[in-house]
Order: sequence, then C-alpha cells, then structure tokens
Amino acid sequence: MTTTPAIPRPRAHRAPTDDWLPRAVSVLAVTARPGQESADLGGLLYAFRRTGASLSLLCLTRGEAAGQNSGTGRLEAIRPWEVQLAGSVLGIGGIGVANYRDGELHEYPRVELAERIGRAIRDRSADLVLVVAPEAGDRADAAVARAAQAAAAAAGVPAVAHTRPGVRGAWTLDLGVGTETARAIQKSAASAHASQSEALAALIGRLDLLGSGETVRWLLLPEQVPAQRVYQALATA
Repeated sequence: MTTTPAIPRPRAHRAPTDDWLPRAVSVLAVTARPGQESADLGGLLYAFRRTGASLSLLCLTRGEAAGQNSGTGRLEAIRPWEVQLAGSVLGIGGIGVANYRDGELHEYPRVELAERIGRAIRDRSADLVLVVAPEAGDRADAAVARAAQAAAAAAGVPAVAHTRPGVRGAWTLDLGVGTETARAIQKSAASAHASQSEALAALIGRLDLLGSGETVRWLLLPEQVPAQRVYQALATA
C-alpha cells in the first residue's frame, strides 16, 4: 500500500513570555552611529552574551554629526576609536565602522545599506540581527532597521529590534539577577564615548529608570525566514 507523507503544518509563533530571549549563537548588532551600542542595545547585548552568544557590531557612520563634542579633535576621527573601546567593555568580538554620512542615512538607497549589512552578516556568520526599532529612534534608525530587515531576509536569518514599552507585538525581557551587572557594564561602555560626556548624566538617569526591563519586537520572525535558506545553513554548518 502506498502512503502519502504527511505535510508538516506551518509552526505557529509562540507568544514570548516576559523572560524570553531570542535564541542565537552569533548576534550582529547594527547601529546608525557610535554610542547606540551602549545606550540603546547594551542591556540586550549583555543578555545575549550571558547565554553564550558571540557578539559583533556594524556601525554605519562615524558619528560626525553629533551635537556634543566634549573634547578636542574631529568627531569622525575620535568616535570610531570610542566605539572600539565601548565594544571591548560590552564583550563585542568584531566591530566594523562604515563611512556613510552621519545624519544622511535616510538618503541612501535601502539596497545599498542592505548590501553592506549583508556582508557583515556573512563575515560574522550571524544567525540573528539586532537593531534599534524605527519607532524608538530617528529617521536614521528607521533607515537602518529597514535595511537590516531586508539584509536579514536575504541572508535567511531573523531580526529583532529594541523598542519602547507598549509597542504592538513587543515584549519586555526581564534581566533579573543580572540587572545590576548589566547596567554597570552598559554605563561603563557609555562612558567610553568621552566626546559625548556632557550627555552621560542624562543617559545614566535614563538607564536607571529602565530597571530590569528591556523591550524588544521582531522585525523578521524566524518563521518568516525562507525554508530553503534554513536548509542551506544546515548543509553548510
């Protein structure tokens, strides 16, 4: 008797709980400018590192359009060094800084930014992309998020975004007993951006108000990654 193999049903997305962190072996964070890896993503990067994930960072600009300049010298020369120092505090293993014009990321073609992010995904063997959500930042962050989503889809990896509480589809991760350590590391990394020291007090105050919570949402669900991409990844693993 001939039997017909059962066709697997699409897996339903399980609603995340308050202590749920996306699974990842290699996380690529993508930011619009130096400093966001600490101020916006530092708590989440700590959480991923605590699970054993390796961390890498692509910063698309050199941060030359920052409003503050607490030191001397040109920001485009200083800030890439600051992000390297901050990354070492956060435990980021590989850091790339691109040369797109700060303040003008929204003017670049999405395909161009996505191609640059895609190269970083491949170079770092990333299986998860982390960004600042469009609704949580400015138009440069929105441009980065859209490009990262496109690059992640092309690479066959999911993408998650740091956002604010109350956003539809978002959930809050509780850092739990690691909160004090996470925030201390985050503040130390932020202080590595000496050129922006005038803004440090306000940033520390904002981090203290966050407590143990980090809010995230999916930009690209694991279920939305094309099956053929998954098979290709397994075949080359």
